[in-house]
Amino acid sequence: MFGDIGGLEVLTLAIIAVLIFGPDKLPKVIQDVAGFIRKIRAFSDSAKQDIREELGPEFKDFEFEDLNPKTFIRKQLDSDELGLKEIRNGFDLKKEMAEVTDAAHSLDPKSPAPSGSSGSAPDLTKGSGPDLRKSGGADLQKGGQKPAAIEHPPFDSDAT
Repeated sequence: MFGDIGGLEVLTLAIIAVLIFGPDKLPKVIQDVAGFIRKIRAFSDSAKQDIREELGPEFKDFEFEDLNPKTFIRKQLDSDELGLKEIRNGFDLKKEMAEVTDAAHSLDPKSPAPSGSSGSAPDLTKGSGPDLRKSGGADLQKGGQKPAAIEHPPFDSDAT
């Protein structure tokens, strides 16, 4: 209960208690406080028991500590009913990143062609096909017609 109170704090509290209550009344005050704490614990335990009885047999393993969000989440994640540990263990991030990096380097026009390929990698920076920006996309339309104008939705300044 008081795991974070050190020896110096306990000594300070004892000195303050002796100064406030005096050495004559201090034992009586300690007994009264201990009795009060026992009564609170007994009341709390009986209330917990009454709640468990009212909930019924389906909540027989219900613990009030589970109402703490951290405890609840930790308990749910440790159960692993969904098989998340298998998924987590089966996924190797370093291996996946290495594969992605290798694939990206094989498409890089500045890098040499990978061994085993016939010819060089295509240069994607130079336009070898028709320039669609200049022709307005006429090469893609049937009959050489320009595409219809694109209508943009109206601008709503209140929505932004």
